[in-house]
Amino acid sequence: MASNQTLSERIRNNRLATSFVLLGTLSVGVIAGSVMTGTVHGAMQQKKNDTSDATPLKIPGMVAEPNQFTKIAKEVGPAVVNINTESLPKQVTNPRNRRGNRRGGQGDDDQQQNDMQDFFNRFFGGNGQGQGDGGDDDDDQAGPMGAERHALGSGFIVDSHGYIVTNNHVVDKADRIYVKLTTDPENDPGHPARVIGVDKETDIAVIKIDVPNSLPTVKLGNSDGAQVGDWVLAIGSPFSLSQTVTAGIVSAKNRTDPSGAGSQFQKFIQTDAAINPGNSGGPLLDMSGSVVGVNTAIYTQSMGSVGVGFAVPSNTVINVYNNLISPEHKVVRGSIGISFQPGISSAVSRIYGFSKGGVLVSTVTPGGPAAKAGIKPQDVITAIDGTPVKDGDDLVSNVSPRHPGSTARLTYLRDGKESNVTVTIGDRAQTTAAMDGDSDDDSSPNAPPKPNVSQDKFGMSVQAVPAEILSRLKISGGVMITNIKPGSFADDLPLQKGDIITEVNRHATPTLPEFEATIAKLKSGDDVVFVVRPVNSRNGSSFVGGKLP
Repeated sequence: MASNQTLSERIRNNRLATSFVLLGTLSVGVIAGSVMTGTVHGAMQQKKNDTSDATPLKIPGMVAEPNQFTKIAKEVGPAVVNINTESLPKQVTNPRNRRGNRRGGQGDDDQQQNDMQDFFNRFFGGNGQGQGDGGDDDDDQAGPMGAERHALGSGFIVDSHGYIVTNNHVVDKADRIYVKLTTDPENDPGHPARVIGVDKETDIAVIKIDVPNSLPTVKLGNSDGAQVGDWVLAIGSPFSLSQTVTAGIVSAKNRTDPSGAGSQFQKFIQTDAAINPGNSGGPLLDMSGSVVGVNTAIYTQSMGSVGVGFAVPSNTVINVYNNLISPEHKVVRGSIGISFQPGISSAVSRIYGFSKGGVLVSTVTPGGPAAKAGIKPQDVITAIDGTPVKDGDDLVSNVSPRHPGSTARLTYLRDGKESNVTVTIGDRAQTTAAMDGDSDDDSSPNAPPKPNVSQDKFGMSVQAVPAEILSRLKISGGVMITNIKPGSFADDLPLQKGDIITEVNRHATPTLPEFEATIAKLKSGDDVVFVVRPVNSRNGSSFVGGKLP
């Protein structure tokens, strides 16, 4: 029994000894492997960090021949200036809100200025105060209400005596204007400037600084020579970053405000050169280094450039500049004393017989040049001095450069018959003021809509015009729209509740029975043209038409 226990103990002891030997052997192997791995890794790391075969880099010599962009920037840059303005706190009063005429024509000057403000605000997402009281791309830093307002724009020197061209909205309402030259010290606010003259119609201003030395100037180019696809450069102070140069091409010419609310005297060069807040008034340059435009506005929804910029053509700027430096310091434009409706439908031109071109007269200024010559509403002006008139813009372009007191021969159609008459050109400022003399009462009818035959054909209800409105508008008769069905023919034209219809397809409709008798003859596919007098219009009648569905 004792021998068996001894044998068992011997076997157990041998197993323990064997386990210890195995564990010891494994431990030695692990340690040896770790040491070997560390040695190899260290050797590899040392080799990896060895840069003895690297060649040091060298700064190359400067390129001897600059490109054309560089040459232009160096040549023109010294003549481009920063313009800083300060507007002192003023008491703000809110005038009575007057409803504008959605079909305003040539004579609607007050509404046009409001539309210009909206135009620039819309271009740069401005609110009621806009961007620097102009709203397009000047960098406006407005303090708390009642505090001073600071704005930054650009400009360029056109006369070595210190005459500078910029945008009107850059200096508009400014109490203090400072011009900073490229040679002025960093912290210098610049030279005090005074306004020589402004033209709100084109958004151009001329200012002047007095300095003892002759100043560098830009070269002015002929904007008519600029072609779509030409390279152009813009120089200015976007976001207060002076002497910033951007490049692009001429994207289009003769652009107007996309909404149709801008001045009829503004035909822009469109460019994709980056224009941002602070670029207003800076030059747009062609590849000869000549100014072909004044950077004025951009179209954006992000308060920054998206490649759709607009510049006033240099030919327009030159003509305006020459007027502003004259003894009168203002732009004098010719006028014949009429208003017209832009963008009329083809149905109107077909019904009134000028589908090949012409201008349908909406109103004639009492006592104005056209009235004295015998022109009447609904006449169609087809030519001036034998030159065909294509549309309203063509008419304005022909008449506005003419000097008041000069004469012109008008060719016009009346009831399909062509006639000629001589008219004496008037001052547009005076004819516009005379045209704005109508009542601006905001009264409107409250009568309930009355069903009638026009509901079925046009989707609108009409009634006889109250006598007091006929008297106030000085019209003999018509029917008043009291209700319009959404999505109807009348809604699409567009007509509005309160409009007064005096004619349908050249047939007078002074009473409700006569109106209904006239429209009863119309059928689907016919052209329909209404002569409409908005109840609060300051521009007389408008012409609205379309094809009856």
